[in-house]
Amino acid sequence: MIEFKSGIKGLLILILALMTYVASAEEVEVEDEDNDYQSVVINDPFIEMHTGPGRGYPVFHIVEKGETVLLIKKKTQWYKIKSPKGKLGWVNENQMARTLTPDGENYETKTPDQAGFIARDFEAGFMSGDFDGATVLSLYTGWNWTENISAELSVSQALGNVSDIQFANISFMHAPFPEWRVSPYVKLSTGIIKTKPRATLVFPEDREDEMLGVGIGTRAYISRQFFLRAEYNSYTILTSRNDNDQVEEWKIGFSVYF
Repeated sequence: MIEFKSGIKGLLILILALMTYVASAEEVEVEDEDNDYQSVVINDPFIEMHTGPGRGYPVFHIVEKGETVLLIKKKTQWYKIKSPKGKLGWVNENQMARTLTPDGENYETKTPDQAGFIARDFEAGFMSGDFDGATVLSLYTGWNWTENISAELSVSQALGNVSDIQFANISFMHAPFPEWRVSPYVKLSTGIIKTKPRATLVFPEDREDEMLGVGIGTRAYISRQFFLRAEYNSYTILTSRNDNDQVEEWKIGFSVYF
């Protein structure tokens, strides 16, 4: 059996890997005919094409002033373009803001906005608050199946005076009003929790139990790709004793969407 501690570390690594992948990986796409894409004319002396959507990716090609490129798609502050020589690469929106349409007008770049927040595919964030009197820290990543329905994976650490607590949850959320700038949601969750008592005179065993939860919360869009999230959860811990434990949690934090 895999130890819980190793399992929760594995989940944490998985969440961090997913956050990194979502932030930087190129999406799979089906190329259409070139006529289906917006074309713009380079107005700077040149623009630099990167191999990926970020300044850390190397520059592999230069497009000079007066040449026409095709806009394939946009990811955060980066545009994927196709050069006159058929090369595909990524250009920062600061350079694209100085390009021209075929009619000679300035091309208007679109920054992430509330519409993008509503239509987001992924989100990830960090939250902190109170778990039954102990300070709790949580890291999560979520997938939005539709504008109303989403799922998330989270790992948390609660640091108390009596015990240390680690737990991991899979949750499902429903947002009835996704178009609102401050959008409420309800959630159901299930997971596992491990409690390690801080004892000095006796040595009680660590406890590992299943947990079920219900909660309410809200996402408040701020700007660009960032939003504030706050929520309250009520957990039932299914112990091996005769009585189950009831635990309340509230937390707040910042998130980013993709």
